Amino acid sequence: MGTRVRGWRWRPNPLRRHCDVVEAWTALVVAVLLCLGAPLAGLVTGWQAYDAARDTAAEQRAERHRVRAEVTEQAPAAPPTATGGKQPTYWVAVRWTEPGERARTGEARVPAGTRPGDRTHVWLDDAGRVVAAPADSTAIWQQALAVGGCATGGAATVVLVGHFVVRRVALHRRMTEWEREWARTGPEWSRRWA
Repeated sequence: MGTRVRGWRWRPNPLRRHCDVVEAWTALVVAVLLCLGAPLAGLVTGWQAYDAARDTAAEQRAERHRVRAEVTEQAPAAPPTATGGKQPTYWVAVRWTEPGERARTGEARVPAGTRPGDRTHVWLDDAGRVVAAPADSTAIWQQALAVGGCATGGAATVVLVGHFVVRRVALHRRMTEWEREWARTGPEWSRRWA
């Protein structure tokens, strides 16, 4: 039964090869990059995504305005759910009037079961077209966290793939050195037993 010697790649000894030292240093660098580098990359990327999404939402709020509209079409009833999840929304016809203009119609998303005559809000752009509401703080944070999480995972993947490549190269080099040493010492051993 063999005994495992920890840290043998760090200590000078006759069995240690150059590829062993490179592999040991690579493992240390990989540990640091996985513990510090990948989360830091995700944090920086997520923060930049948060700033960009917040600026985009501010631009959307400046370009769009909300008006009160009247629903003119019955929305389908909500299907029964066992989990009591979020109520679905449907596109239905609505009518609104902006100050100083005639009545206009369009489509807007409303909750299931909305009846004609109910009131809702629609967002309009500068041209008067119905557009989506500007992103709220929840959507901004969700986008920032998703981008940051993907950046963390991507950085960790790159580090692990790099470590795998270094280990494969080190193994190939180790086997090449072993073959070379065996070619040199193998004949001496076979002569002793012949």
